[in-house]
Amino acid sequence: MNSNQNKPSIDGNSQLIGNAGHRELLSWALYDFANSGYTTVVQTTIFSAYFVGVVAGEAQGVTPGLSTLLWSLAIGIANFIVMISGPLIGAIADHRACKKPFLLISSVGCIVSTASLALVGPGDIWLGMVLVTFSAIMFASGENLIAAFLPEIVTEENMGKMSGYGWSLGYFGGLLTLGICLAYITWAKQQGMSETHYVPVTLLITATIFALTAMPTFLWLRERAIPAEWDRSLSSLQVSFARLKHTFKEAARFRDLVWFLITLGVYQSGVSTVVVLAAIYAQEVMGFDTQSLIVLIMVVNVTAAVGAFICGHLQDRMGSVPTLAITLLIWIVAVLAALFASEPAHMWIAGNIIGLAMGASQSVGRALVSKFSPAERAGEFLGLWGLVNRLSAIVGPLSYGLINYWSNGNHRMSLLSTLSFFIVGLVLLSKVNERRGKAAALSSGAIIDDADY
Repeated sequence: MNSNQNKPSIDGNSQLIGNAGHRELLSWALYDFANSGYTTVVQTTIFSAYFVGVVAGEAQGVTPGLSTLLWSLAIGIANFIVMISGPLIGAIADHRACKKPFLLISSVGCIVSTASLALVGPGDIWLGMVLVTFSAIMFASGENLIAAFLPEIVTEENMGKMSGYGWSLGYFGGLLTLGICLAYITWAKQQGMSETHYVPVTLLITATIFALTAMPTFLWLRERAIPAEWDRSLSSLQVSFARLKHTFKEAARFRDLVWFLITLGVYQSGVSTVVVLAAIYAQEVMGFDTQSLIVLIMVVNVTAAVGAFICGHLQDRMGSVPTLAITLLIWIVAVLAALFASEPAHMWIAGNIIGLAMGASQSVGRALVSKFSPAERAGEFLGLWGLVNRLSAIVGPLSYGLINYWSNGNHRMSLLSTLSFFIVGLVLLSKVNERRGKAAALSSGAIIDDADY
């Protein structure tokens, strides 16, 4: 990396962008490592399957398909809240240069609520939904905020690589957390313990690992932005609304960013569905038990890390749009493989293809939005990225849950909606002009003047 290269200032102040040292870059990437245990344990494998099968299972008098719908609703509500709050928080964080304090608040909230999920047992449906919703809000808010640091710590030509490093390290974080949980579950089963005993402990393990491995981020990652000057008669919330209004007014100048956000919203609906419901599909359709699910997701995390690492480099060499097109084709193949799987071995094949596509598509998407974003408004524009991610996390899982409920628990029929998101996303991607989008970001003097207030 070129440590002497100057980039546009933050809110007009002279700042050196992309001059982060190796320790600081590692501390940024370690946040992906830290919070990945939450997604793998709570949203993707152990707790999601536990909620559908035990907390809101048929033994609790819940009709087939309703437990999956309730889980989808909890995740959907969380993402709706973050969809509204994300851009506002991002705008405030940019204007007041307080991304790091907001990141700390969201991290603590996610850690505490994840640990609190250990209190949820059979029949505690509403408690489980409330805690999952709150933890998902905190997690998603943290995702937006950590992404907003990316344009500050690396130059544009290295964003794809750095984003890939973060996602890759994140999958290893999920792998570590799942590995420790698997070791405990194996021991607990040997002692004759049931799910109601060992699942709560895995949630405490997850919260602890998150807390410990996120510490370097708060010790070493610097807040480079400087608070902007603004009319003191206005509150931070009023200023954030003004900044967002200004952003939407300028949408024509960033047409490739806007079009890509639409594209991302479509294909990410499919990704979100797989993240939230893959374990449920493997459990309910293919007959996987908790241990088999964990081992499957551990292996998938390895392939996802490989996919993120390879595509991070590939993105910087051949461009983000062609790389993303390749990953969407891989997604289509992966979902078709899961759709026609008839035995566990087939699901293992599908799962590993999904892993390659998942790591790649999420890494490439985040980096491309960063490249299309003016450096001085990274928090705000990455907040829009978060908004689209949250919207997709509502549309995708909820469509799956509703189809599953209406079809009386037919998961294969539900999976067809997931396939359609990737096909349509691939078509929409052909309209994105990467060179023009990056040029718009570099030429932008997107600094709000007093007249915008």
